[in-house]
Amino acid sequence: MKDMFRSLGVFNFRVWFVGALVSNIGGWMQSTAQDWVVLTELTHHDATAMGVTMALQFGPPLVLVSFTGWVADRFDRRKVLMVTQTFLMLLAIAVGVLLLTHVMTLPLMWCFALAFGVGNAFDSPARQAFVSDVVARENASNAVALNAASFNTARLIGPAVGGILIVLVGTGWAFLANAVTFFAMLVALMLIRPAELVPRVHSSGASRLADGFRYVAGRPDLVVTFVMVFLLGAFGMNFPIFASTMALEFGQNADGYGLLSSILAIGSLAGALMSARRDRARVRVIIVAAAGFGVASLVSSVMPLYGMYAVTLIFVGFSTVTMLTTANGYVQTTTDPTLRGRVMALYMAVIMGSTPIGAPIAGWVATTFGPRTAIQVGAVAGLLASAIGALWLVNSGRLHRREDHRFLLTIDETRPLRVVQPVPVPEEFSDAVASTTPISLPGEAEDELRGDSAALHPRSSAH
Repeated sequence: MKDMFRSLGVFNFRVWFVGALVSNIGGWMQSTAQDWVVLTELTHHDATAMGVTMALQFGPPLVLVSFTGWVADRFDRRKVLMVTQTFLMLLAIAVGVLLLTHVMTLPLMWCFALAFGVGNAFDSPARQAFVSDVVARENASNAVALNAASFNTARLIGPAVGGILIVLVGTGWAFLANAVTFFAMLVALMLIRPAELVPRVHSSGASRLADGFRYVAGRPDLVVTFVMVFLLGAFGMNFPIFASTMALEFGQNADGYGLLSSILAIGSLAGALMSARRDRARVRVIIVAAAGFGVASLVSSVMPLYGMYAVTLIFVGFSTVTMLTTANGYVQTTTDPTLRGRVMALYMAVIMGSTPIGAPIAGWVATTFGPRTAIQVGAVAGLLASAIGALWLVNSGRLHRREDHRFLLTIDETRPLRVVQPVPVPEEFSDAVASTTPISLPGEAEDELRGDSAALHPRSSAH
């Protein structure tokens, strides 16, 4: 138990953890309010408009990824975060005031969604890199575990509180409440002791994403993994659209929508904790989890009652996070350590890029054919992703007949799945990564680390 929370013994991380938790709760409150105001106040249940809003908000991080990453490496990350957090806080205040004065319009909300996206585009890379400045390498995995717990706890609390707040006082006050939570992060950044930060490690090379792309192109297993993640991200993970429109389908208000989001987070948190117990990521888990997502989503789309639909969301959240966690871990642990950062940047670009593509389509389907049809499209995407993975697995030569049984098959998980030996480069962190990153327990697989390192680098071991 003590080892589980060892990173909290570091003053800077302890301050950062508290600030991030409060800020994330506020962020989920605002996300719930934004989705609800677009769907019910600025439009008449137009899910297409909601999809456009999501696309505008998630598009800038993808488009500006090269420039924003350079900013995070070039300037003091603590100061960059102070600027971005202040900017996002002012945006939240502006939206809240406009809603309370009843002058907000849909085009104006789209402009603010784009502005939020630009702010987050600069904020996210700085967050990714800054945690590696706060926590030493030996505590990196533990810090990711605690970040995962923080993110999913906020996801559990924020939507429910946001939904209740909307019903009681209105959407405008939810934005202003989120603005207040930004002070927690700003105070945390001011309390952090600069002298105790880990010395910066500057990466070389200008073509980070290009190098990562070339590496992934030469790894069919990673290509398949990226395709599966893209399909699920584009068409299956549009939960704000699905949950809000289904809440209206069942005659619920904003509190009902917020409750659905929190119930989904219960399954997500369970999936993250279960993934943390595994010693390594296995490709078969990715395939099975994608199939589980498809089946759970399909079942949820036909539920006749609000309570029954809510229960199915637990399984949807569990299978989603299980797949994303395992996929994230597979990519990390099987990638050359010198290219891991670039490959993970490409991985996150795939996840972020899927939302601007899929969200408007999901919104249009929900508006035109109903939310149940939109969910079923997402279910088909999950089943298709699983089928692609299974087909690749069969053709890859990893599926073998067991020697001790004629009719049973076994999967060779040793090629190229290896646990690579850590190298002294900073880890990348973000709320998104934290929520989908498997955690190796202290002391796990140390013998495997030594043996697999030689297997990964046969030339160097020969010398």
